[in-house]
Amino acid sequence: MIEIENNQIVYVSRDIERALGFDIDSSNYYVISNDSTFATETKENRENILLIKNQKILDTHELLQNPQVVEFINKISNPQILVFKNTNQIERICAENNWQLLNPSAELANKVEQKVSQVEWLGELGKFLPEHKIELCGDLNWNGEKFILQFNRSHTGSGTILIESAEQLEDIKTKFPKRDVRITKYINGDLFTNNNSVTKNGVLFGNISYQITGLSPFTTQKFATIGNDWGFANSFLTEEQKSDFLEIAKEVGEKLQKDGWRGLFGIDVILEKETGKMYLIEINARQPASTTFESTLQTPNENGEITTFEAHLIGLLNLKTSSKIKKIENGAQIILRKQNEVDATKLANKLCAESLNVIQYENEKMESDLLRIQSTESIISSPNQLNKLGEKIKSIIKERLN
Repeated sequence: MIEIENNQIVYVSRDIERALGFDIDSSNYYVISNDSTFATETKENRENILLIKNQKILDTHELLQNPQVVEFINKISNPQILVFKNTNQIERICAENNWQLLNPSAELANKVEQKVSQVEWLGELGKFLPEHKIELCGDLNWNGEKFILQFNRSHTGSGTILIESAEQLEDIKTKFPKRDVRITKYINGDLFTNNNSVTKNGVLFGNISYQITGLSPFTTQKFATIGNDWGFANSFLTEEQKSDFLEIAKEVGEKLQKDGWRGLFGIDVILEKETGKMYLIEINARQPASTTFESTLQTPNENGEITTFEAHLIGLLNLKTSSKIKKIENGAQIILRKQNEVDATKLANKLCAESLNVIQYENEKMESDLLRIQSTESIISSPNQLNKLGEKIKSIIKERLN
């Protein structure tokens, strides 16, 4: 494990799970989050965790402005604030309090992540994207072939629409005639992702996972990202395909490094079924949501290897390293999104009885995370198909939802 004794890291997060990729008992590592059943269990007998009780769940910027939080942070000598996803508002709050913020700039993150500005930022690396163009939504015309339409801002698939008819396109044109949109050729294929860290010594590559997307009954959204399967990706992809994937990650990471980025970023890649070619479809300029569980699967790490979260800290703290991120052979997680009223605690207990690890969220918004279900074994047998364990999880959820 890397040593951070010369740093005072304070991870502030809406969901405490985001901060648990690092040893919670490490000296000089503090966590601030909302109070919840899971958070309370995590905090037990730990003075380095502050939980805020409130009538509603506070977002990160709201936590940073909470009087209890301000008092807690100001008692720490030279605190270094770390958040899951940086914003202009978070930067302003930290500056007003004279707190050092470890995350790279929100301006750069937005430029890299957002679908329209990303094309310009990529420049010659646009060669990795499927055929695409930027147009005014009202100027689009239906040519008889389905395509992907993306608004500039998107999160876990919510801004991505598969256009399959003239009527569908006309409806969107009527609603958003003046918006710039990215139009991308539809690629028939399977999604894979990984987490990488930009450090002063170069780019460190995490493990490739299959991206579980849009599966019922876990979500009602076709393009919603709901999980990862490292075991399936490891066995499904050829060595050449893995190499092609990491070449994309390398070039994107090196461009980020030139622009001053440090710490984690993720890429999503689609493997075209007909040609076997890999296309870049998304860059996550932040700590990807799968970081914590990937780091858990990498523990204990030996022989000088590091976890993905440790690679994040190495990058953010500008530490030197000759280490590589530990490889993992197996493991998967899948998220149940909130769709209707269900006793989440009873459902979590039922899943835990199957030797699964379950993290429960207390979000109120529909399609927000409700349960994060984790296994040391794979749950996918083939693209978009659950194996025996995956089907067991599905059947338990369906039984409780009905």
